Amino acid sequence: MNIFPDYVLNLDTVIDQSVSATSTIPKEYAWDFENNDFLLKDGKFQIVTGKEALKIWIWKALHTTRLTYSIYSDNYGHDLDSIVGQGLSSALIASEAKRLVEKCLSVNPHITGIENFISNSEDDKLIVSFTAITDQGGVEYSDV
Repeated sequence: MNIFPDYVLNLDTVIDQSVSATSTIPKEYAWDFENNDFLLKDGKFQIVTGKEALKIWIWKALHTTRLTYSIYSDNYGHDLDSIVGQGLSSALIASEAKRLVEKCLSVNPHITGIENFISNSEDDKLIVSFTAITDQGGVEYSDV
């Protein structure tokens, strides 16, 4: 009696199935950006996918200071507060802001980079805009 199965396991098939399982379409609950709350329809949460889901994920990540809320992993959120109000030159702020935004977004496997990055700092406020390069297409972000 043989305790091992009678079939041959094809490692290439297992790898292909594993890659397919992790290559999912991004999903998020619909978000009302103006009211900073979930967007409900008939009192029910709505789910959005693709670029709209990534837009919501980016917005939430850039509005959550890293290591502030224990519900999130240590990698989720931004560290932009570390450069605001420090008396740094505008060139250094722009450079660090871009680096910190890239670091924040890099934890999402659907986001591969950013382009057209612009930052503007006024007093204790930092405003950034950019296009996120994703596997769903470009996602515009502007925090005004």
